[in-house]
Amino acid sequence: MSVDSTGMAARLGIKPGMVVQELGWDEDADEDLRDAVIDLSGSEMVDEDTDEVADVVLLWWREDDGDLVDALVDAIASLADDGVVWLLVPKSGRPGHVEPGDVTEAAPTAGLAQTSSISAAKDWSGIRLVTPKAARSRR
Repeated sequence: MSVDSTGMAARLGIKPGMVVQELGWDEDADEDLRDAVIDLSGSEMVDEDTDEVADVVLLWWREDDGDLVDALVDAIASLADDGVVWLLVPKSGRPGHVEPGDVTEAAPTAGLAQTSSISAAKDWSGIRLVTPKAARSRR
């Protein structure tokens, strides 16, 4: 794992002791980023069957994965009140790229507000989504 991928996990706000839930994993997910998240949080990521409250949800999402609103609603089901969803989508020009307008439309319908976007990994962009209550408390 590179120092760069550790930095990317830190840019996602991952800290030691955090519970990170991962949804939408497939073989195209960035393994360096996944390893960095595990290393930085200090534990394996939990899946959709967890009973734990997640501090961060990583949602890998591709254009043909289905209904984004449904996926986002599922993502916040076990999210802490001040938790963050990182929607990870393929970058422009990559297979499965999701149009930004699709996210802009889906997030509020699912009860989320978009706060920022980053380059999360070589082929993936990260879109930070929070519940509006959490967005207000950070101002």
